[in-house]
Amino acid sequence: MTSTRGRIAALLGAVAVVAGTTLAGPAVAAPAEPPGHGGGVTGQAPCQGAPEFTCGTLTVPLDHSGRTPGTLQLDVAMTGSADAPKGDLVFLAGGPGQPGVPLIRRIASKLEPVLKDYRLIMYDQRGTGERALQCPGLQEDMGSSDLAVPRKQSIADCATALGPNARYYSSADTVADIDLLRQALGDRRITLDGVSYGTFVAERYALAHPAHVDRLVLDSVVPQGGYDPMDLIALPATARVLRTACQATGCTTDPAADLATTVQKYGNGAQILDALTSYEFADPNYGGVPEALHEAAGGNPQKLQSFIDDVHKNDAAPAELLSQGLHAATLCADGRYPWGSSDTPVAGRAAALERTRKNLTAEQTWPYDPATATGLGSLLVCLDWPREQVPPLPPAHRKLPNVPVLLLGGDRDLSTPYEWLYQQAKLTHDPQVVIVPGAAHSVQTRAANPAGRQAVYDFLLK
Repeated sequence: MTSTRGRIAALLGAVAVVAGTTLAGPAVAAPAEPPGHGGGVTGQAPCQGAPEFTCGTLTVPLDHSGRTPGTLQLDVAMTGSADAPKGDLVFLAGGPGQPGVPLIRRIASKLEPVLKDYRLIMYDQRGTGERALQCPGLQEDMGSSDLAVPRKQSIADCATALGPNARYYSSADTVADIDLLRQALGDRRITLDGVSYGTFVAERYALAHPAHVDRLVLDSVVPQGGYDPMDLIALPATARVLRTACQATGCTTDPAADLATTVQKYGNGAQILDALTSYEFADPNYGGVPEALHEAAGGNPQKLQSFIDDVHKNDAAPAELLSQGLHAATLCADGRYPWGSSDTPVAGRAAALERTRKNLTAEQTWPYDPATATGLGSLLVCLDWPREQVPPLPPAHRKLPNVPVLLLGGDRDLSTPYEWLYQQAKLTHDPQVVIVPGAAHSVQTRAANPAGRQAVYDFLLK
């Protein structure tokens, strides 16, 4: 989610593609009692390529209401012993569209200090990993970006390929899957550690199943109300982030003012935001960006265009590492847009979006412009998405359950700026907030500053 918006600048491992849905009779109701310590995860064996971990499969209904038959197989990976003193720690990856199982070795290495007390669980969200939803045109157009604007034909082809079953890839379906995973693991309560889109899933799980949550780690936070498809928080946050990075590196220009002038001159705000939110993974100091923006503001955009082109040279990503089909299906099922939801007739959506653009003010979008807010791929991919029934939203002001919650962010993060973190903190009982200087997106796994990881260790081992 762009914001669900995390990039996958560096994912580990490639996985094969196999069929994802088995239309094999009616959906099975969840068991009344947990079946034991992991007994509901079938076919357990050493993971291929990572034999120190155990892999298996969880079978879930395609449609949790049971009205549409079919099942899905979700791959699951586990560390250690089911008798870990603090129970199971379920780590939720980002996207939506990123798998979990291929990342278990990397995540286990980052969480190693707590794994004597917890069993780490990672799984592939429905529609990801070896069973990823396949939309080749959309995959080619967007790669590892969620702000790039795809071709309309690619969107239409993806919607046709997924058909009416696309509606079963919402975050609400993922939340229901996690509760079946909890039961299959034999747990009354689980600890959830989510990054980026994973924080949104963790929050929605906690709201739906408050009695089954022990504690929450929310890293690079998407608030429980969901992401804003026009990025009206991230757009102004760019000024803060670039100025902070500029000050840290001793640059002598005002990159925010230069960005505003550049967007006004060239109308390229969406392309710049897309490049910046990818580049933060490579360099949280945004090195070279102030200089490129300053030259562009002065009428010489070549260096800025070269920067944008260079950032996207390695954007290609297979669906097994980030399924753009799943990304689109989830965003379009979850999202609330200027036209409403995906249950709004398609015919009136474009006009509603144009009215919104005209009503946006410069103050709302500076240092970008209103056209940037309404020209992002994460919004436009759903503009012509076929009409479908969407799951209801939870009450807007319901707080998370009263369990320990750590909210973790970086002051250089544009994918999920820390303004979102503070929004979520208001809906959290006694939140523990840690902002890591110099860190961008995904603090636990990517920040050079170890303060965020240490905060997680201290929080989980209390």
